[in-house]
Amino acid sequence: MSVWDDLTGQSAAIEVFRAAANSAGPAGSTPASASPGAATAPDSMTHSWLVTGPPGSGRSNLAYAFASALLCRNGGCGVCADCRQVAARTHPDLAILATDRVIISIDEVRRLVSSSQFSPSVSRYRVVVIEDADRMAERTSNVLLKALEEPPERTVWILCAPSEADLLPTIRSRVRSVRLRVPSTADVAALLVKRDGVDEATALRAARESQSHIGMAHRLATNDEARARRAETIQLALSVRSVGDAVRGAARLLDIAGADAQAITEERDAEERAAALRSLGIEPGQAIPPALRSQIKNLEDDQKRRATRSLRDGIDRILTDLLSLYRDVLLVQLGAQIELVNEAISARVRALAEGNDSSSTLAAMDAIADARRRISANVAPALALEALLVTVAAANSSAPRKVPQ
Repeated sequence: MSVWDDLTGQSAAIEVFRAAANSAGPAGSTPASASPGAATAPDSMTHSWLVTGPPGSGRSNLAYAFASALLCRNGGCGVCADCRQVAARTHPDLAILATDRVIISIDEVRRLVSSSQFSPSVSRYRVVVIEDADRMAERTSNVLLKALEEPPERTVWILCAPSEADLLPTIRSRVRSVRLRVPSTADVAALLVKRDGVDEATALRAARESQSHIGMAHRLATNDEARARRAETIQLALSVRSVGDAVRGAARLLDIAGADAQAITEERDAEERAAALRSLGIEPGQAIPPALRSQIKNLEDDQKRRATRSLRDGIDRILTDLLSLYRDVLLVQLGAQIELVNEAISARVRALAEGNDSSSTLAAMDAIADARRRISANVAPALALEALLVTVAAANSSAPRKVPQ
């Protein structure tokens, strides 16, 4: 058993990190230094890394597996105290910056940079992991840049982002980049069967409809409500045929995204509040003393910011599902012999494709991309979704009104 066993479809990246961890020397030894950004051999160790890959490819999982391999006395055995502490994110030589908000604040990075200067306490390295490094503004990135230019000898930085282009060129020039690929549908399905115990058919459908996003595949395979929300999203897109339908449909899509976000955050919010009250010595139902209200208020503010990000993520998932629908329609129109994402409703996809032409399908796909850009630019989500569905209505209007169920 090792920390690499549960990683799916990333054998090339695993070999890079495994070789780097092995070349770092035995636990307890003084690591050889390597200059960030310098030319490196395939098995060499360096002090700053960037893990890039599409959402759901396992960027953070691979980063923590590498951290385990560096901090573990047995090179990442997966069972020792060091590996268990990394898995629980409690290892004394592991620092983590993972935000539930829309952006990473400059104060968070400053605190992390300050802590990175300390020597490791029990392991050969101090490892610093920044998830979603693309959420740093330029000013915030410049704070990190100084630490990457002059890193302490025994500190290793591991950044995670969707692509290299999401970071400043000065940051990219000082890290060694490892790119992940999209896992195959079969690999993700096999993981769901092995890890979650779902049947093969359900696992394969979830892997296909999530487009190999491991986290989303897990939700679709194990959560009936998540499957129902996705099915309603696709049904709504297929039924929109007028401006009125578009306005009502946009409101419903926002409701779906909100319900999805609430399902993810509600339980966690309640647990965090209960833990905070316990740590402050406040019994359930007891009034919060005025002197402690600011701490609870800060927690509530953090949860509101997390809810904003969760809502955006929920809308983005809806847009991804809609894009998969029109991608399938376009494949049918072009006669491409490629597996459909929405194979479960292939008859409806083919009916829409036959009643339309590829230009209107491409217009719908462009409208989805426009909606994503508008929302990222802080356009009201309702307006962006209404504009999207008006275009979708035009694409649907020439298709048969009755399609196979």
